[in-house]
Amino acid sequence: MRVGSRLGLVHRAGLHVARITDARGKQMYSRRDQLTFGALAILILAGAQAASAEENKIDLFKVITARDEIVIGLSADELKALGGSDASAVAHALAQKGDLAVWQYNVHRGSNGELQQAPTAKIGLLASSSLRVEPYTTPYAILPHQ
Repeated sequence: MRVGSRLGLVHRAGLHVARITDARGKQMYSRRDQLTFGALAILILAGAQAASAEENKIDLFKVITARDEIVIGLSADELKALGGSDASAVAHALAQKGDLAVWQYNVHRGSNGELQQAPTAKIGLLASSSLRVEPYTTPYAILPHQ
């Protein structure tokens, strides 16, 4: 028996992992295996974040009134309930119903110091004062509302 380390090949979940044990029998992994596991963990976390972001996706619209412009955010479920996923569906629903309760969005600085597009208040839009609805894009991260 060799003093120092022993090398054995272990097959786990389709991966060939080099198992190295030291003189005390403590298991160690090679640098390549550590990097492989790290990259795999990053990919799994990125996939989970992408799925979460898709669930909480908010579409922003700018509503132009006679007095000002208001940025609103609607979730995929809210847009589906309005009967579409674009600005014309929002405008049509507003005209049909006469009013809509929506979340107003403004730019705020987040806890990490970065600018974010965040919901600030639930407001009511009136069809009589709304002139136009158009899609709104922002370079900032969009926070979901309740």
